[in-house]
Amino acid sequence: MLLSSCANSAPTMKAEPDSFNTNYTFVFVHGLSGWGSYDFQNHFLKYWGMRGGDLMKYLNEQGFDCVSASVAPHGSAWDRACELYAQLSGTVVDYGKEHSKRCNHERFGRDYSKEPLIEKWDGENKINLLGHSFGGATVRLLSELMANGSEAERNATDKDDLSPLFEGGKADWIYSITALASPHNGTTAYDVSDVEDDVPDTLKYKVQDKLNSAVAAANKVDDKDVKAAFDNANYDMLLDNAKALNDSISTLENVYYFSVPCTATVKQDDGTYLPDESKMEAMFVKTSRKMGKFTETSAGGITADESWYENDGLVNTISARAPFDAPQKEYAEGDVKTGEWNIMPTYDGDHMALQGGLSKKNDVRDFYVEHLSRINNL
Repeated sequence: MLLSSCANSAPTMKAEPDSFNTNYTFVFVHGLSGWGSYDFQNHFLKYWGMRGGDLMKYLNEQGFDCVSASVAPHGSAWDRACELYAQLSGTVVDYGKEHSKRCNHERFGRDYSKEPLIEKWDGENKINLLGHSFGGATVRLLSELMANGSEAERNATDKDDLSPLFEGGKADWIYSITALASPHNGTTAYDVSDVEDDVPDTLKYKVQDKLNSAVAAANKVDDKDVKAAFDNANYDMLLDNAKALNDSISTLENVYYFSVPCTATVKQDDGTYLPDESKMEAMFVKTSRKMGKFTETSAGGITADESWYENDGLVNTISARAPFDAPQKEYAEGDVKTGEWNIMPTYDGDHMALQGGLSKKNDVRDFYVEHLSRINNL
């Protein structure tokens, strides 16, 4: 089932704040190479809304409380989660004593005490998290740390020096999580980048072996200025590493979960998929063509078979549905419970569609008014 985009239509849906059961703040978290309200480029082009205009402003005018975070464009899920926590809590970014030492970078980052993203955050003043693309992994890892903390950080750090993020016990500070075109289970996009254009339709390609070698080499480097090769977003989105990340993240019993996969490809008679170039940004077309006929078995034995062909230009549609081993079901109105992923109808658009598109302008205002109202009416 596809959820149609509304690329050329004027918004008709109106929020009804008076009917809401809750109206917690909605925190939007960008994906790879993205930006948010703290970033200079956001003054010129809004990540949320793109050419369709300022989505945050529009949603706030509709009665929702919406803010957009700014996390490391290419940072790992861990680093980005720590940055997001600092922005929300109005504190100094603390990447953790154990993590920063193991990953060979500074422990502390920017101080947000004078410019927090929100005024108050606790069990009474909850938040709704929305993550686009790798922002989905970012908000999921934040939720895990809020709920259960980090045993590695607790073991490595004196109690009076430990960030509250790593203590855990704050699961009830998050009301809902929405993942938008997120590579929950990784993506084959980075693997096909090494594949020539004239490859056979079906491939078995173990790109992970090369990355493992790079990581091993990086770990032998004595230069303290060299950050660990595995502490970045691209690494986290490879199949084996996405599974390892999923294995470390719980599905919390008190949180509502939604996931919106996207597609901008068309199935061919031979079972492969080709991009619909009327919907897909030109920057994604070449990668999408390769993904649409690419299979692989990772070094860890994960197989991306023909069911991975359909894609949005950067993320395989099947991967964006939900973490494979997490409790999940297709979304059904009136049957939304905490502690399980509600897989929304597949959105008819490419990887940037839910941002608002760039050259393929897409009006997403109705989509977000409907979804945010859905959450507030739970």
